[in-house]
Amino acid sequence: MHELANPKEMREWSRAERARGRRIGFVPTMGFLHEEHLQLVDRATQRADRVVMSIFVNPLQFGPREDLATYPRDLDRDRTLAAERGVACLFVPDTAAMYPAEPLVRVSPGPLGDTLEGAARPGHFAGVLTVVAKLFHIVEPDVAVFGRKDFQQAMLVRRLAADLDFGLEIDVAPTVRELDGLALSSRNTYLKGDDRRAALALSRALRAVEQAWRGGEADPTALTRRGMEVLQAPGVVPEYLALVDEQLRPVARVDAHTVVAVAARVGTTRLIDNVVLGEGIAADTAVRA
Repeated sequence: MHELANPKEMREWSRAERARGRRIGFVPTMGFLHEEHLQLVDRATQRADRVVMSIFVNPLQFGPREDLATYPRDLDRDRTLAAERGVACLFVPDTAAMYPAEPLVRVSPGPLGDTLEGAARPGHFAGVLTVVAKLFHIVEPDVAVFGRKDFQQAMLVRRLAADLDFGLEIDVAPTVRELDGLALSSRNTYLKGDDRRAALALSRALRAVEQAWRGGEADPTALTRRGMEVLQAPGVVPEYLALVDEQLRPVARVDAHTVVAVAARVGTTRLIDNVVLGEGIAADTAVRA
């Protein structure tokens, strides 16, 4: 496995591979890899000849009171997992390489970034889209794979690629869950004892909405109320439970394409999750973490 830290060398590597007729797949991450990241690699491998994974904890997407300094990191372990999964090139730039000067120009997410996570974390998506745009320019992939757990992020990246003519495919993979339903996340490492058990309220709330919808309820107000009843569990502080379409707009009537998005704090940890009702949580991938 190649490992590069210099953006110029990364671009040269990709261009050399493409000159040989090889299709480049890309999985951008912030490291502290878990099975969902590795399944994104598997998915990219199916769609490309060479897979690049980036590991970069992007300071632009963290707010002043968020966990940038304590975000979990383990590069040695990440190297081993990436190599074992068949990553051809690991791109591990530092902050100085990605932002050699103060980035005065940012990518605005527009109105799609003003709701849900955008409302809860002002400036977050401008930071995400700015680093994703830079990574797309550096890696020059043919396809990039993102996880659906970060649903709003994935939809915004799709719009970024389309609106700014990046000319690459954005593939969105199903959420990967632990056997008890908790969506995999690097931040799950913060969950200890009672917090780990309390965190299951998010997936239970999604299941409750899904079951009520499958039972014939299509009124978003009634379904939101049902989900919030489950989400308001001991140790959980709900932030939102929203029923939206793929453009993140509230729906007047719920159907199979409706996305249920949820966010809550469990102890000191902020978690998000979602489900597409027509697919259901059962369609997500369950693994033993």
